[in-house]
Amino acid sequence: MATLSSSSLSISFFSSSIFTSKPQISSKTHLKFPSSSLSQYPISLSIKSELATLPILNFSGEKTGETYLNLKTAPPDTARAVVHRALITHLQNKRRGTASTLTRAEVRGGGRKPYPQKKTGRARRGSQRSPLRPGGGVVFGPKPRDWSIKMNKKEKRLALSTAIASGVENLIVVEEFGENFQKPRTKDFISAMERWGVDPSEKSTFLMIELEENVEKSGRNIGSLKMLTPRSLNLFDILGAEKLVFTTKAVDFLNQRYGVDSVDDDEDEDDNEEEEEEQGQENDDGTPEATE
Repeated sequence: MATLSSSSLSISFFSSSIFTSKPQISSKTHLKFPSSSLSQYPISLSIKSELATLPILNFSGEKTGETYLNLKTAPPDTARAVVHRALITHLQNKRRGTASTLTRAEVRGGGRKPYPQKKTGRARRGSQRSPLRPGGGVVFGPKPRDWSIKMNKKEKRLALSTAIASGVENLIVVEEFGENFQKPRTKDFISAMERWGVDPSEKSTFLMIELEENVEKSGRNIGSLKMLTPRSLNLFDILGAEKLVFTTKAVDFLNQRYGVDSVDDDEDEDDNEEEEEEQGQENDDGTPEATE
């Protein structure tokens, strides 16, 4: 369960020219985003492009061709603020806000005065449900509230594409490999990861257009692995990954959706957001990721 710190939030992801002036390949950078002083990072939606040529690996780990990733990215002076804002929005919107405590007026009992006001030598007490007593009410406790915050769609897209481009040094592109799994087998999936240069003990995120059943079952026992589709693509899993593995169709999708030549489809996004909200309302009683 992800928690927000009142002082700072540290996310480990790979250094890139987007965030630093001198990129260091295969090194980690810990970026600390102060949650209380965002004014020093002026938020701007001006964009630039980062064209990266990437080799394509087959299921055996051999290079079969090349592809490119050309995404919209925020300038270095505003990238930190845009990504930080999108990350806070993602984490805060996951909160259900159902935490609730009872005040002294809502706690059952406490209607009778426990002992007389005078002639006992004790402090005067009008109720056994005082916050000072065990079983009493709670002072300034949490009450149900809506934690959700809004963020512009273009800004959210820009933050996600900037985060993906920041990890391009550790990005691996592979051919579609679903047909190679005739049955679920975790050992075969680990062997494929090693052939692609991915350590199974490292945090890795796979992005595929279609997640086949045998592939999902083969990788679900790997605790450090996240399997995403365009429907579940999110900023938190991208930033938290040490290795990014995309299929060729996923790269084409990213170039089409988040690339320089992409066209914003506001109507499609509105429909997707409405569907996600409906699913969230249906799962209110049993959502494992929900936090207070």
